Amino acid sequence: MTDLVTWAELGGSLAAIGGAAYARHAHPAAYWSTVGLPVSVARLLASYTSTMDACGLTVEPPRWRALAVKATTRREVRPVPPRRGMIRPTSTGLRLRLRLAPGQEPADVAASAERLRHAWGVHAVYVRDVKPGVVELRLVGFDVLRKVRMPRRTDTGPLRVPVALREDATAFVRDYRAVPHELVLGATLSGKSMFLRNLLAGLAAQPVVLVGIDCKRGVELAPFAPRLSALATDPQQASELLPVLVKEMEDRYDLIKARQGIAPGTPDELITSDVWGLPEDERPAPIVLFLDEVAELFLVATRKEEERRDEMVTQLIRLAQLGRAAGIYLEVCGQRFGAELGKGATMLRAQLTGRVCHRVNDEASAKMALGDIAPEAVLAACAIAAELPGLAVVGDTSGGWSRIRTPHLSLADVAATCRETAHLAPGVPALAPFRPHVPPVPVKKSGPLATPQPITE
Repeated sequence: MTDLVTWAELGGSLAAIGGAAYARHAHPAAYWSTVGLPVSVARLLASYTSTMDACGLTVEPPRWRALAVKATTRREVRPVPPRRGMIRPTSTGLRLRLRLAPGQEPADVAASAERLRHAWGVHAVYVRDVKPGVVELRLVGFDVLRKVRMPRRTDTGPLRVPVALREDATAFVRDYRAVPHELVLGATLSGKSMFLRNLLAGLAAQPVVLVGIDCKRGVELAPFAPRLSALATDPQQASELLPVLVKEMEDRYDLIKARQGIAPGTPDELITSDVWGLPEDERPAPIVLFLDEVAELFLVATRKEEERRDEMVTQLIRLAQLGRAAGIYLEVCGQRFGAELGKGATMLRAQLTGRVCHRVNDEASAKMALGDIAPEAVLAACAIAAELPGLAVVGDTSGGWSRIRTPHLSLADVAATCRETAHLAPGVPALAPFRPHVPPVPVKKSGPLATPQPITE
């Protein structure tokens, strides 16, 4: 009888271990909430002092404290770790704040993040500077980029779109007022189009003028035509649309000058204000230009096309240099973007503050996107696997970078959102000739009606 009980207990233990292993692989969020969270909290509480000491994050106690310890307990005075705040569990990990001791800095804690990860048994540890003397540790319990679930609460607002999930389980918010222009690079099937879909779906519900240039005959942006105020599907149409945008930008500068009493002959470069300083009833709606496959605008075959190319590149550079103050923002996408495209390419890239690099085909493409702002991010971009579409490295001119992944959003869902929000498109008379034709949605028929038959006896 005892042997049967022993075998039953062993079988139950093996089943529990197997179930936990399966849950950790298939349902990491559920595993973290039930198993990982309690275990990590226990490890943190039990080994906090020793772990901080091993990481070199302890300091000598104040002299008054050392004297008090010797006078009362006569024990050896040991270094003390940073003061720990309350542990706050989350659906993806833990958060706690540390008050640094005099002489410590956030970089000291960040340098020990990998050691803390192994000591407390979590997937990753990220350090954020909260205020002078206080840092926040964000412990992530599992790989949140393997199966993307956006946070329930995100910081949204005008021209702010939560478009992806960062590796620290926070939302990556595309803020056009903070980062006016952005370059998005990625090879075929890398997730670049999914990034654009999430951006369009978020902006469609806002009073923003959406303009598209898609030189692949519109196959990428045409499904969103009901919400677009203008769409160019080849280089010839783009060469006609860009001067209209430049003229719209100049008209907005004239509006700012008139409002502020600036002389009409003042150069645009000397104006420091922008449209957001105008009264709301006079402020024109912001314009976001989506430029897909930018290389198609640079490729030429004849001398006439070369002149057209130079003119379009000059207009794009003007929009990138002066468009922010006029409320015009650029989202430039492509597979490669460098000096080999032609004159003006490097100058245009230098005006694009934000950088998003998906999986690319060679290291040179990653260097084009990130090499001039965050050289250490180039290796991270080259390590993106083809089995993880939507994974990208994002950075800006501040030098900071992180990995993100865009949630899946079907083309049909975004197209439906654009149809439902078509009435929110602000009217811009100058862009009316370029408004795409939207065919009516076909009405599904329920089937042929039955023909009434005469009554016979």
